[in-house]
Amino acid sequence: MGFEEEVTQGSQNYDGNQIQVLEGLEAVRKRPGMYIGSTGPRGLHHLVYEIVDNAIDEALAGYCDKIDVKILPGNVISVLDNGRGIPVGIQPKLGIPAVTVVFTVLHAGGKFGGGSYKVSGGLHGVGASVVNALSTWLEVEVYSEGRAYFQRFERGNAVTELLDRGPTDQTGSRITFLADPEIFRETTEYDYDTLQTRLREQAFLNAGVRIVLSDERDPENPVSNEFRYEGGIRSFVEYIHKKKAVETVHPDVIYINAASADGKAAAEIAMQYNDSYNELLLSFANDINTTDGGTHVDGFKRALTSVMNDYARKYGILKENDKNLSGDDVREGLTAVISVKLQEAQFEGQTKAKLGNTEIGTLVRGMVSEKLETYLEENPATARAIFDKALAAARAREAARKARDMVRRKSALESASLPGKLADCQSRNPDETEIYIVEGDSAGGSAKGGRDRRFQAILPLWGKMLNVEKARLDKVYGNEKLMPVVTALGCGIGEEFDLSKLRYGKIIIIADADVDGSHIRTLLLTFFFRFMKPLVEEGHIYLAQPPLFRISKGKNHYYAYSDRERDRLMEELGGNYEIQRYKGLGEMDSDQLWETTMDPERRTMLRVEVEDAQAADEAFTILMGDKVEPRKEFIEQNAKYVDQDSLDI
Repeated sequence: MGFEEEVTQGSQNYDGNQIQVLEGLEAVRKRPGMYIGSTGPRGLHHLVYEIVDNAIDEALAGYCDKIDVKILPGNVISVLDNGRGIPVGIQPKLGIPAVTVVFTVLHAGGKFGGGSYKVSGGLHGVGASVVNALSTWLEVEVYSEGRAYFQRFERGNAVTELLDRGPTDQTGSRITFLADPEIFRETTEYDYDTLQTRLREQAFLNAGVRIVLSDERDPENPVSNEFRYEGGIRSFVEYIHKKKAVETVHPDVIYINAASADGKAAAEIAMQYNDSYNELLLSFANDINTTDGGTHVDGFKRALTSVMNDYARKYGILKENDKNLSGDDVREGLTAVISVKLQEAQFEGQTKAKLGNTEIGTLVRGMVSEKLETYLEENPATARAIFDKALAAARAREAARKARDMVRRKSALESASLPGKLADCQSRNPDETEIYIVEGDSAGGSAKGGRDRRFQAILPLWGKMLNVEKARLDKVYGNEKLMPVVTALGCGIGEEFDLSKLRYGKIIIIADADVDGSHIRTLLLTFFFRFMKPLVEEGHIYLAQPPLFRISKGKNHYYAYSDRERDRLMEELGGNYEIQRYKGLGEMDSDQLWETTMDPERRTMLRVEVEDAQAADEAFTILMGDKVEPRKEFIEQNAKYVDQDSLDI
């Protein structure tokens, strides 16, 4: 039986009686962050996701197979689906059309026990009404039972009645809206690639559903992409490996699925190993990306480790005296997509980042235990390739343990365990301390002379650094470039990492604004992402932004951080000035480095954030991996997006 059939379909009748009202629409405009996470670009794009998710719910119920998303001129969004259409009948409790209730009452929808949706991503039911509340205007068109209906809202309030526009052959709903710049003050400009990534993901998770994204903001250069994947999440794993340009350890994607006995939940997993040292687990519950995991991920991890060890013991791959493989061993180089669909999904928090249902963990664990074991027994060549990979990981882990112990013994024998080149700060409060990791001894000297020693520490690095994308943890221990960083930060690496032991709240990478400096920044970021990932996730990593130019006129000095800023200053000064182009940080004296790059009152820094783990994983693999062609292609594709004024990671 296919996975799609195992999800119980909802009631055929989707009408006003099934729209349940839980509470009125209040405070959304006052506290938008509670509902969409933020009022920055992330929250702006979340508006689109909420409306698309409603269309996906129609697809999950078996009534929709095409969704059209358009970015229209003026950053207006239009989402059209060919589902049943939002109910237009009178909602009994409020005496107004159900479609009006959906867009004006918080926690009103067909997902609160009305029987219309057996499975949906909209547990909290705030999607349509929140998008309406945070839009300058929103228009809904409903095509249902041979008639077309229309209603317009402005900042959450209906400004027209529900109008009957006459007969139609269509079915479905079209929602068109303009995000309110009073709410989204930072930007109301949609990023096509961001939307494309999310919609492609939805197409993978819903095999056979066709999603079309079009950008019509520039009428002379329209852009459009269509996503439809009959292979579902199997295609997702293949796509990830193709994008990352890694070699797979076995040819076929392993796919398993199951449904609960009562038909209220279903799970599917697609997985394949590759030749990298990094795991990538993407998890979803009712098509919502559970970035913080949950019971479905925990169930998968435990069952995978158990199945692998049981199989290895049964067939003599692990001998009697061998230690069991660890979870990290069996997941090295694994790409897996875990997708569960269930009634009454319990997410932790409004942003739905973690799934809490215990019964789904049991379902996933039982499914993996039974079906993965069967797969391995039926495919011994694949099993052998996977175990070769896991055993190599186990040997490297043991080598890392020995290297770690050696480093500890060496540190214990030395008079001080902190690196000799570290110029530490006086404060021990990580809420106020910061460490500058500086490229080169000369720049390190300037930084030490210019810092505020009360709260700023300096650690100079020099020479070529290890590319950890091509090395396991055992190669990091004892590495003379990376271990000083690990020791200075104090929180360990890998499975021993403990964020509570971090000695500095801000870790600031400061390197020359040239190719070598860029390479060192990328090597350090790769190291932090691969071995100390919580530092990135919790926002502790920063990139300093030293100036590129010093412009002097008389006794006055001005600094420019980009070519554009230099040109503007030159124009304002009107001649008789001198320009110095900094070739490296070492050209600045201590006062200049403090004034431009280290003074908290005047400096500019970029905080490194990872919004999309898959995209970051892919970027590091391409940039720091062995293959030249994908790296060249990546750089060519992304060079056009680089703005000297706002270079970001």
